[in-house]
Amino acid sequence: MLDHDHSQLPFFVYGTLRQGGANHAGLLRGRTKVVTAAVLSGAVLYDGPGFPYAVNAPEGRVQGELVFPLPEFYSAVLADLDQLEEYVPGAPDNLFERVARGTRTEDGEPLLAWVYLAAPLEEQRLLASGRIIPSGDWHRR
Repeated sequence: MLDHDHSQLPFFVYGTLRQGGANHAGLLRGRTKVVTAAVLSGAVLYDGPGFPYAVNAPEGRVQGELVFPLPEFYSAVLADLDQLEEYVPGAPDNLFERVARGTRTEDGEPLLAWVYLAAPLEEQRLLASGRIIPSGDWHRR
């Protein structure tokens, strides 16, 4: 069931924050209670390069993971992920925007999660000249 309390939503991660990704160990390992496979519908992946961007697309599908931080680390994880993604609420030059979106676990359970999507200027650049990752899976690009 979708949870509408945005205070401690899980995070849907689809790139370097996934298990085995370059940023997972340093920012998430030891600070999470559960990490599970999940899908974000209505988005596609573009190559960054070096990291992916998720961009809204009605027919798209992105493979990733839902990360549930331990309650005592939630605020620190949120701050660290915002910093990594260069997200500042309301800033016009963000690379990413953090938004609450519906996701589905591999078991089909719908869950609301924080997702970092390409900010409007980045989205325009990617739509004009970016390279889509057809599989929707950063690990299989």
